[in-house]
Amino acid sequence: MEAGLRNYLVVTGGYWAFTITDGAIRMLVVLYFHLLGYSPFEVAMLFLFYEFFGIVTNLVGGWLGARIGLNLTMHLGMGLQVLALLLLTVPDSWLSVPWVMTAQALSGIAKDLNKMSAKASVKTLAGNDGNSRLFRWVAVLTGSKNALKGAGFFIGAALLEWAGFRGALLWLAAMLSLVLAATMLMLPSGVGRMKSRPKFSQVFSRISAINWLSAARFFLFGARDIWFVVGLPVFLYDVLGWSFMETGGFIALWVIGYGIIQASAPRLLGQGQGPQGYTAMTWAFLLSLFPAGMALGLNLGWPAQVVVIAGLILFGIVFAINSAVHSYLILAYSSHDRVAMNVGFYYMANAGGRLTGTILSGLLYQQQGLQGCLWGSAVFALMAALLSTGLPAVKGSNVN
Repeated sequence: MEAGLRNYLVVTGGYWAFTITDGAIRMLVVLYFHLLGYSPFEVAMLFLFYEFFGIVTNLVGGWLGARIGLNLTMHLGMGLQVLALLLLTVPDSWLSVPWVMTAQALSGIAKDLNKMSAKASVKTLAGNDGNSRLFRWVAVLTGSKNALKGAGFFIGAALLEWAGFRGALLWLAAMLSLVLAATMLMLPSGVGRMKSRPKFSQVFSRISAINWLSAARFFLFGARDIWFVVGLPVFLYDVLGWSFMETGGFIALWVIGYGIIQASAPRLLGQGQGPQGYTAMTWAFLLSLFPAGMALGLNLGWPAQVVVIAGLILFGIVFAINSAVHSYLILAYSSHDRVAMNVGFYYMANAGGRLTGTILSGLLYQQQGLQGCLWGSAVFALMAALLSTGLPAVKGSNVN
């Protein structure tokens, strides 16, 4: 097995393990603190630091990865996630809002260090075999990650019923610690490190394609999280009367299916040399139609369970293709030397969209129900499409 492929598989395996804990801890926090009597907006605010520090981490993390190597930033993210899991195992009397927000801040830093490191590594490990291999590798990495995040949602809900809140956290921390030790032994040092020491001011991209794509990414992921983070699970549990296992299992199946579609995007799109800027624009316009249609259906009194399940499936298919196209374009627009910093800048915008979407998910659901969340999602998806009109074609193997 060639070294690049072997290291790609190690990075992917570590990313998978981390992703399971990331999905599980989110489901654990949403369900457990809703059970403790927190309002939807209060539950959303528990994730405020998680998303805010994701913005900071992506901005600094790309620069740090370029200086010390992406393998070190990935391992740092895993270690911080273990610490975040352990911080939540304290007695209920300690679980104040500031304590939980602090643990979530560490988890947010960990998640974005790990994600930035894994995705930027793909550009380096794929070598110079052209855009086709790059599109396949990043689609498989991202799609499989999302499928396993869905598994993490289910695992979190199942562990909550089987082992309780603290038992679930301890199981997850133990599993990730073992994976951390294994990847530290298997990965070479210095992956993605620049030959020269980049200045911090270089993290801000001066390439218009990356700036347009980052702005579109902000609204694309805001469109998902406005209704997905708080509104959907609380709606399923409170309005439709689903159990924790049913809620976690359904969301898990959705994310798994979304990940499978994302991994299959190169084959579904039939673009051997990779998609272009107009591809992102087209699919974002299409995405905006589904939450708008779901909101109209609920307003007209259609059966809520049918509207939510059918709409969620269609939204997931189109969103998965959108996300796969974006994940490819950020790497295709980047040179090998600047990939860590460009990916960090891009995922800073991604984290900003998630932060905005998370806050709006709790706020809109509390004020206007799921319909308000869905209308917000439609507006954000439309903004992503409009911003994508500025994306250029991918020329050759790199834009810069």
